[in-house]
Amino acid sequence: MSRITTPFGFASTASDVVAGLDLSAQRAVVTGGASGIGVETARALASVGAEVTLAVRDLSAGERVAREIATSAGNQRVQAAWLDLADHDSIRSFAASWSGPLHMLVNNAGIMALPELELSFEGHELQFATNHLGHFALTTAMHRALAAAQGARVVCVSSSAHHRSDIIFEDLDFESRPYEPWSAYGQSKTANALHAVEITTRWSRDGVVANALNPGAIPTNLQRHVGGLSTPEDRRKTPQQGAATSVLLAASPLVAGVGGRYFEDCNEAPVVSEYGLYGGGVAPYALDPESAERLWDRSLELLDWS
Repeated sequence: MSRITTPFGFASTASDVVAGLDLSAQRAVVTGGASGIGVETARALASVGAEVTLAVRDLSAGERVAREIATSAGNQRVQAAWLDLADHDSIRSFAASWSGPLHMLVNNAGIMALPELELSFEGHELQFATNHLGHFALTTAMHRALAAAQGARVVCVSSSAHHRSDIIFEDLDFESRPYEPWSAYGQSKTANALHAVEITTRWSRDGVVANALNPGAIPTNLQRHVGGLSTPEDRRKTPQQGAATSVLLAASPLVAGVGGRYFEDCNEAPVVSEYGLYGGGVAPYALDPESAERLWDRSLELLDWS
């Protein structure tokens, strides 16, 4: 299976990727759409006609950003809706309020490197609970809407930090091992990549595919717990550049029907067994189909939705 390449690259912006597209018949949800690359992902999709819902924890901020995007994009079909990925009742409410098809689900929201162990409402390590389990619950709850689109795409925003940890199935919540912020974050980002693999395996027959991506190093409030970026200046991206790969996977005809892969800089990443500092590529364990299936089944158990 050959790697997918596109005309876009490191410096491409989300606007570059959607230039010339018409998404006026499509609907998108972007989690974390009120800040960082989520704003620019939503803006790019709205700029070519998509109906966009910003799924956000801070509804007032989300509504303010939605109005700004609607004005700048010349598209009034931009709105915000409340969603707390660490609160499964919130996820149920969001899904229950949705009607009709959903063509693009961009699982973008995230938290990073919490300095101390924190638990979600359901008692799970908060980075895993938010970055993976919340998005897993949302995606599962939106399955009918995604299938109704007859060609939906799910985008899972991962990170190069997935190289810091595989999934530790025996101790997902750091009950038996010392908590380490980057290991916890890395585990959650590996989970994002595996989620895309298993969505494609299970749901491609319904016309739903998913891919994961590393957006790159972008200065946003995601780094608030670590004092900002340490990445060299020449390896950093603007939010508009950081959103480009998400938008490519959500909307570009260049990757129509593609699923279960991991992208960076708008191209499919190579599989690498060793990771160099500030290097790229995807770890083999982040694409492993057996781990992806195991994570899906374990996630269903943790949700305990009946």
